[in-house]
Amino acid sequence: MGASRRYLHLAPPFLLDDYTPRYQLLSSVDASKKRSAAYAHLSKCNLCPRLCNVNRYEKTGACLIGAETVKVNVIAPHFGEEPCIQGHNGSGSVFFSGCNLRCVFCQNHDIAHQRNGQDLTPEELGDWYIKLQDVGRVHNINLITPEHIVPQVVLSILHARDNGLKVPIIYNTSAFDSLASIELLDGLVDIYLPDFKVWNASTSKRLLKADDYAEAAMESIKAMHAQVGDLCFTPDGIAKKGLLVRHLVMPGYESEGEEIMKWIAGNVSRDVFVNIMEQYHPDAHVGKAKHPRRNVAKSIGGSGKPLPEEAVRYEEINRHVTKEEVSSVRAAAEKAGLWRFCDPPKHDGFAL
Repeated sequence: MGASRRYLHLAPPFLLDDYTPRYQLLSSVDASKKRSAAYAHLSKCNLCPRLCNVNRYEKTGACLIGAETVKVNVIAPHFGEEPCIQGHNGSGSVFFSGCNLRCVFCQNHDIAHQRNGQDLTPEELGDWYIKLQDVGRVHNINLITPEHIVPQVVLSILHARDNGLKVPIIYNTSAFDSLASIELLDGLVDIYLPDFKVWNASTSKRLLKADDYAEAAMESIKAMHAQVGDLCFTPDGIAKKGLLVRHLVMPGYESEGEEIMKWIAGNVSRDVFVNIMEQYHPDAHVGKAKHPRRNVAKSIGGSGKPLPEEAVRYEEINRHVTKEEVSSVRAAAEKAGLWRFCDPPKHDGFAL
């Protein structure tokens, strides 16, 4: 790509004259196949890397969510997303309760891990998409933390499609997805919005309670990009299709963010749209009083060295990130060849 094109992400080949959501192009035969596959997966759930293999009609797995309904905490137009996602009218956000990760610092702990909210069938969920579109006039339907309920999400999108849904679908994920899950979503999702959290296995085991997080994230993000490509916009500046990767910079773990940026540039695309986020704050279990425990092996930090004895739980991330930590991740991204960033505008207008 020539240097002349690196000054504007909203330009060919990332500019669309118009856009039709992918689910609108799905044949009735393919839609029927996806419905059947969704029901089959619920009978033996293996759609996230936990691979619980439980019959969710009879019992729940790690996510604690069954088969008949999903638990939804909030449904509303949302203005806390990237400007190209929220636009002027908001993103039609659906915050699901439950999660297949156990992040000790979860920034949405009250939603993801306390299982608050209302129970909705896939059909009721799809009807809410229509309400968000017709009443809220949102730019898209934004499915937040849906990794553990992909079959129900598939059924809800197909129901909404048959009842007049016309806006793009966003799959807003922690990236702890399986290839089978991403395959089931193929043809239904327009924008994949994964948050690639950490790089080292020791970090994911300590902070996410998942042994194989980075491996799963790498596989799923590559599959997402293979489906929808780089992020593309219509002339109004609203994203319509493609991949947008987030990374929440963690205090003391900026070196892992740097590795993630290098991996994206070298293994996915240098044209990936990236949002390097700096809003981390101690939450959930971080900074809470430490419980007395038996002798255990010392925890390992992002540097690979044993962490000092803690006065409170997860003391190493019990602070906000510094400008220097965020800048080091950004510098690594630029050095690797990434250039499409979610930056604040250099003017007083809207950030598109």
